[in-house]
Amino acid sequence: MTLTMYVDGGRWRAHQRGLLAEFPGLVPVAKGNGYGFGNRRLAEEADRLGSPLLAVGTVDEAAAVADAFPGDLLVLTPCRVGEPEVELPAGRVVRTVAHPEALAALPAGTRVVVECMTSMRRHGIRAVDLPELPVGHLELEGFALHLPLDRPDGSDPVDEVSDWVRAIGAAGHPDRTVYLSHLAAKDVLRLGGRHPGTEFRSRIGTRLWLGDVAALSSRATVLDVTPIGRGERYGYRQHKAPSDGHLLVVTGGTAHGVGLEAPKYVHGILPRAKGLARAGLATVNRTLSPYSWQGKQLWFAEPPHMQVSILFLPGELKPPAVGDELPLTVRHTTTHFDRVVER
Repeated sequence: MTLTMYVDGGRWRAHQRGLLAEFPGLVPVAKGNGYGFGNRRLAEEADRLGSPLLAVGTVDEAAAVADAFPGDLLVLTPCRVGEPEVELPAGRVVRTVAHPEALAALPAGTRVVVECMTSMRRHGIRAVDLPELPVGHLELEGFALHLPLDRPDGSDPVDEVSDWVRAIGAAGHPDRTVYLSHLAAKDVLRLGGRHPGTEFRSRIGTRLWLGDVAALSSRATVLDVTPIGRGERYGYRQHKAPSDGHLLVVTGGTAHGVGLEAPKYVHGILPRAKGLARAGLATVNRTLSPYSWQGKQLWFAEPPHMQVSILFLPGELKPPAVGDELPLTVRHTTTHFDRVVER
């Protein structure tokens, strides 16, 4: 009995085809936990889409999917001097480089994409470094611009990209191909009008694989159902039941990413108020779970275990049977499903 993601395959792939039409030259991204699907499955899907290039997060991920994807592999994490060597398929891997010293240290003939320092301020080559880049011994396949998601200052991302394209050309480097992250299709179209000699290729993962949320559903299996009366103690910490009801043991625990939450950037007064309310409830051991039953979101009876969670079902709700499935809402980029079922 497992934690399962169900996929409406036809709808899922129709969304992918629509996005390919919207972003000509799109580069699929498969990294981390594979957006819940697993990187190998996404590598096979990228091949099915006809993409000649797949972007992955690390060299280890490139090695892991090399036999599942026959095309070229673009490693997004910049290489660094002295990093451990990983056996990679000869001639098929394109390395991202963000520092001049790393460029100089690479073996002759290495295929590279140069990452530029955008307003993200994360890593990248500075504009002043462009004229002296040590790329003569390398196969320079393009430049990459990783852009911020939000622009509270009202700046135009197209202007930022244009400045870089002009700087690349002025430094004597080919500006034929520029890889982009986090730019809208309308902005890519505007860039094409400004720089008709440059191909802008968008690297997309989340929107490609998870963009049609209605095509995906997550469900957990009920493993056990135990009646409990108000005041009766249960669990590792022997808490008292707040009322009559049932304890449900369901699949999904910390090993799956259930109950674990990455920090989120909060906008506005209402989201902040909700966050404070959740924090206040957590101090008295009251935490809403991602699971629901009969349309009602359930509370964790205690913190999730490694592979299962225990939920409290109020007495007014008819309990599920062992083997039934409960829907749950999870963040796909942090969840490891036991199986992915296409239907």
